[in-house]
Amino acid sequence: MTVRPLFDANATAGGRDLGDLPEWDLTDLYPAPDAPELKRDLDWLEDACKRFAEDYEGKIADLDADAFLEMVHRHERIEAVAGRIMSYAGLRYYQNTTDPARTKMLSDMQEKITAYTTPLVFFSLELNRVPDDTYAALFEANDELARYKPAFDRVRAMKPYQLSDEMEKFLHDMGVVGDAWERLFDETIAGLEFEVDGEVMGIEATLNLLSEQDRAKREAAARALGTVFTNNIRTFSRVHNTQTKEKEVMDRWRGMPTPQTGRHLANDVEPEVVEALRDAVVEAYPRLSHRYYALKAKWMGLDRMEVWDRNAPLPMSSDRTVDWDEARETVMNAYSEFDPKMAEIAQPFFDKGWIDAAVKPGKAPGAFAHPTVTDAHPYVMLNYLGKPRDVMTLAHELGHGVHQVLAAGQGEMLASTPLTLAETASVFGEMLTFQRMLANAKDDAEKKVLLAGKVEDMINTVVRQIAFYDFECKLHEARKGGELTPDDINALWMSVQAESLGPVFDFMEGYETFWAYIPHFVHTPFYVYAYAFGDGLVNALYAEYRERPEGFQEKYFEMLRAGGSKHHKDLLAPFGLDATDPTFWHKGLSMIEGFIDELEAMED
Repeated sequence: MTVRPLFDANATAGGRDLGDLPEWDLTDLYPAPDAPELKRDLDWLEDACKRFAEDYEGKIADLDADAFLEMVHRHERIEAVAGRIMSYAGLRYYQNTTDPARTKMLSDMQEKITAYTTPLVFFSLELNRVPDDTYAALFEANDELARYKPAFDRVRAMKPYQLSDEMEKFLHDMGVVGDAWERLFDETIAGLEFEVDGEVMGIEATLNLLSEQDRAKREAAARALGTVFTNNIRTFSRVHNTQTKEKEVMDRWRGMPTPQTGRHLANDVEPEVVEALRDAVVEAYPRLSHRYYALKAKWMGLDRMEVWDRNAPLPMSSDRTVDWDEARETVMNAYSEFDPKMAEIAQPFFDKGWIDAAVKPGKAPGAFAHPTVTDAHPYVMLNYLGKPRDVMTLAHELGHGVHQVLAAGQGEMLASTPLTLAETASVFGEMLTFQRMLANAKDDAEKKVLLAGKVEDMINTVVRQIAFYDFECKLHEARKGGELTPDDINALWMSVQAESLGPVFDFMEGYETFWAYIPHFVHTPFYVYAYAFGDGLVNALYAEYRERPEGFQEKYFEMLRAGGSKHHKDLLAPFGLDATDPTFWHKGLSMIEGFIDELEAMED
């Protein structure tokens, strides 16, 4: 069993006076790496897994509803203890991925918990062998047990792809090998050094320079990234080849029809819904990214744009730094204006060491909110450097945190939200923060900068992530034909870039390697479409909020409290929305088009 956070879009980076940036206090999980409580939990877990297997293996089909419920409670307790251990080891590791002691602890915990939980592999396998009528009768016989049915239905969805017990145990044990490749990727990324104008810096600080006002500085950063990625491309190619091949082998043995099938099943979303989203976004490229970037080139006085201009600030925007106190106040005011309850849930993140915000040597890049376990609380990681986009990243991750706090009441089996819906609260939190900032804009010039920034963020969330999804689809398909050279992978990357960004762009030598640093491709294949799914869903939700605000907040909190206990169709029904409707995605995309319309109108 491996518990890991899901990295969000890369946060920006820097080295300025940003105020008192918070750090994690992990003692709510364990007092220290050598704490007796940790050894106690490891010993308990080893014994609990053995006893669970002794008590239930070969017997699940004969359990009555009450006995089945007791088994579920025992399994949840095992999940909670294992999750706490792995959360602690993982969060310590992400604070400093170059520390050998932290790396060793994470590896040791992964190996121990994989070994301890191997006897539990029978659980889902046997469950899927229970006859359909017996299965249905169990949940009809006990109301408390019926609450868990959505979680078991998702397990049953894997029934057609289930292997023999021996093979499943083998694959479970082999999971630590995949974890090792992921750690190689993380540690390689964290250890990279980039020289920009004589200054040596890590990846976060270098990526941050791509949004600097000075065009020469942006170009220098982009070329440094391209050079270092190129110099390390064989390592990244090896990681991607190995991970993609491993997935292909497992999918083939399981009989999964596509490489994406496992992700769709995990997300509890129909493949045709994802393809409808993908097709709607690709069809809208000319109306979204192509049109916006042509407008941006005009503002910047450029006939052609380079990749280092994509996230450049507008000429009329200020280069001021947003310190931590201002960022916190901006986000919390936006949350409170929507509903004081939302700000109340968010407050402990700032007060109790639930956020780690500073950029530090060895710290993992990007940002995430990790729920840990339901009897603890989430932790948010940022790499905060005072950019306006960093404020939006704070709003985004805090939205995840609020969602995770609310869903915790569902318990270990039902709290986790499918990735497609996991982005709902985060993107909604961003939208609330943006709308508050827009309403408080001093003049049209500031409003223009805010609108343009929001459009860029939405393009990064929708267009860029669907382009990432297409790249992954091509990568996994191509890998079926054999080993891919770095040039092969580079070519796949470039095949989606011009299409998504538009004809105004040129691409520098070295940009073909920029696939190398995206963590999602390694940690969670096909994760990326969840961003576009979440953005489109939130745009439709926010439009509903503006049109019919009465009672919206309570319906919204109920949706978040549901965690993974309901399908997206059931969650959206109270709002009159349906993601299976082919026109649904056009509603979300029309909001982005509307913002671009406003920007074009300001040119007249």
